Amino acid sequence: MLKNFKEFIMRGNVVDMAVGVIIGAAFGKIVTSLVSDVLMPPIGRLTGGVDFSSLYINLSGTAYASLAEAQKAGAATINYGMFLNTIINFLIVAGAIFLLISQIKKQEAKFAKPAAAAAPSTKECPLCLSVIPLKAMKCAHCASDLK
Repeated sequence: MLKNFKEFIMRGNVVDMAVGVIIGAAFGKIVTSLVSDVLMPPIGRLTGGVDFSSLYINLSGTAYASLAEAQKAGAATINYGMFLNTIINFLIVAGAIFLLISQIKKQEAKFAKPAAAAAPSTKECPLCLSVIPLKAMKCAHCASDLK
């Protein structure tokens, strides 16, 4: 059983998938930083200095000056600003993956070998030039022997 498990783990597909997950996690961190540190500050400035990550709805009824204070007090909140950041993050990741996959497909198409021609299943009768099955020993049209 251990030998079978080792063979399964060492197969190319599993190793490729593991590498993909690791690179995807690292890429996700880069995109998260891009959204929170590069994109959201100018968007917040354009919307009047709003910091999206601090937008929330307080469900406790007690007033708090910031999301951090509400969370420190243990108040129930709906953090819709963080949700907006996550949606923007997702859209950027999805767009980047789309561009990457489309470029990979273009490169694959450029270097792909043409498909091999299918083996013929018919032939011509040398006497009457009719199309007959490849394995035929006698022409169905002119009755000539095709040995």
